[in-house]
Amino acid sequence: MGRVKLQIKRIENNTNRQVTFSKRRNGLIKKAYELSILCDIDIALIMFSPSGRLSHFSGRRRSTNFLSLLLISYWA
Repeated sequence: MGRVKLQIKRIENNTNRQVTFSKRRNGLIKKAYELSILCDIDIALIMFSPSGRLSHFSGRRRSTNFLSLLLISYWA
């Protein structure tokens, strides 16, 4: 028995969109952390909330250097 495929679309209500972002952000950060541990990799996430606030996560090692290099290479 398969699952029904849900259509992905923008959440129109600002409050609901912010709540959904907050909940999913925490889940995404947890998965990124688990991936960095399991595979022994450096990982970085940069997210902007619907209200424009910056959220970031970096893995276990060299987090500051890794994020700096990533941002420099992106803006270059």
